[in-house]
Formats: sequence, C-alpha cells, structure tokens
Amino acid sequence: MPGLVGQRVFGIALGYEDLIDHDQLRHDPVMAVLGGKLAAKRADCAPLAGKSTLNRLELSRLEPTRYHKISYDAAAVEGLFVDLFLDAHSTAPPQITLDLDATDDPLHGHQEERFFHGYYDNYCYLPLYVFCGRHLLAAKLRPANIDASAGSVEEMARIVARIRQSWPKVRILLRADSGFAREALMAWCENNAVDFLFGLAKNSRLVGEIEVELGQAAEQSQRTEKPARRFKDFTWQTRKSWSRERRVVAKACPCGSRGRNGPEAKPIRGLSSPRWRGRSTRPATFTKSSTAPVARWKTASRSASSTFMPTAPPLIRCAPTSCACGSPRWPMC
Repeated sequence: MPGLVGQRVFGIALGYEDLIDHDQLRHDPVMAVLGGKLAAKRADCAPLAGKSTLNRLELSRLEPTRYHKISYDAAAVEGLFVDLFLDAHSTAPPQITLDLDATDDPLHGHQEERFFHGYYDNYCYLPLYVFCGRHLLAAKLRPANIDASAGSVEEMARIVARIRQSWPKVRILLRADSGFAREALMAWCENNAVDFLFGLAKNSRLVGEIEVELGQAAEQSQRTEKPARRFKDFTWQTRKSWSRERRVVAKACPCGSRGRNGPEAKPIRGLSSPRWRGRSTRPATFTKSSTAPVARWKTASRSASSTFMPTAPPLIRCAPTSCACGSPRWPMC
C-alpha cells in the first residue's frame, strides 16, 4: 500500500496526473528508486504498478474492500484546506476576505457530465473556488450546465462555520462577480453577519441611475484630457428576484479605445451589504483583485486536459527546510 500511494504521489509531483501515464512510468528506473522497489516479483512484470492497479486503488469507497483498498472521509477531505489556512496564522486576524468564483475547466474528450458552456465557448466543467489571498479554501468540481453560484451557499456555510470555530471575532468579507449576486447567497450573508461585495450586471435602469455622474466624468475628461470617474451610492431592488433593497456603489467611467476617455460610457457597479455602509473602501479595488487567485489558478491549468479534477498550479521546489530533496511538489503538499 505505501508503494502504490507513493507511486501515485511521485507521478503527480512530476507532472503525470493521468493514470494511463503509469503504463510507461512503471518501467522507469527513477520511479522504481522513488517507490523503493527495484525488481518485480515475476519476470514478466514491471517493478511498479500499472494504470489498472492504481485505478482500483483510487476508486475508493467509504469502506475498503479487496479491490478498493482506500476508504475516505469526504468531510475531512473538504475541511483540510480550511484547517491548513487556519494553521498558517499564529494569531487571528481582525478581518479576512474570501473570494468566490467559478471558472471553466476545458475538456477534450467525452467525459461524464460534459456540457457546452456558451460564455466560455467550449466543453468544460465549471468548478467553484474559494480563496483567501493565496490560500485555497475550497475547490468543488461541477458540470457546466448549472448557474455559476450553484452550491455557493452550502460551501460558504461550511467554511465560515469552521473559521468562526477558531476565530469567533473575525470579520468576514465575501467578494464575487455578478454571477453570484443571487438572493439566496445575499440573504445568507445578511443572516449570518458576513459582509459581501458583489459585482452587478449592467442594465438600462442602472445606467439611468448614474447618467448625471457619467456626464460629469465625460465633461471632466474632455476638459483635462485625462481619465475621469465618478462614484454614486444608492439603494436598489430588482422587480422580482430580490426580497429587499440593497446598497449599490456605482463607478461612472467614460471609456474609449485603448483605455483613453471618450464619448462611450462604461459604468461599473458593486453591490455591498448594509453592514458595509460608512466603512472606508475603494470600489475599483474590488473589480480588479477579487478574481485574481482564480485567474492565476485558471492560467496554470489552461494547457492541461482534464480527466477528473482541476489541474494544479505550476510546480514549485521543496524548500531545504522541509525535505531537502529539491524535487517538484504541489504547493499544498
């Protein structure tokens, strides 16, 4: 069992995430050295295991059997990332910001639950990610035929509850784009004392609310020949989907080609929770930084074809203080 698990881990660390790769790796002498098995028991076999043996190993169940030898605790697996995040802090911070986002995980075969996504213009999965700075707190694999916010309430409830067990006084801010400005998630945040700052999709009614600010910004831009912007704070409620009025912070920024100011108006809005009123914040910061962790993760996995899970970020080297081997490893190893 240690040899099988070690072979799989070393293969992943070296960039071979697909099990089929082990039909060749099982004959590799370096992998044999790493796995601690230089010779096979039979003359017609390789020293290490092939894809079929490792596949039976990974098709785990809640209880181990003869052919499925690894059992797992799904709740413990999901909670591991949050526990690593908490352990990385010696003291509780006064505030943390959780970034929630979905992105495409392109598929190049006929995988189960494979669907075409119109926005990303390809067949993909639509995994859900939760980050806090550089720390990954959740990665949930999902099909692409769902709303981007599907399952976000359950994930946030699980993560926030675990964080508040260790840090009961920490203030939590949730950031996301307009795909998560949904009644269920916003209502959950309001009922659980979680501040939120979401993007809000443009429509004619919202643009009408900031016509004056757009005109002022355009006039200043023409006069100074420099970029100009105006902000407006107002309450907003949809006609059907929202249960109550909520605060909106809008940025009126006339933009033309190549980032130069021009006659075309391009308003940007941010939806915030009532508890956020009166606090010092920069709406422009939200629009740039909230999806950055997911963008880095997405860029790292763009060139890889998915099999059953999102691809890891670029491999990094072990620090001498950890294992002194200098071999590639996963960032969360």
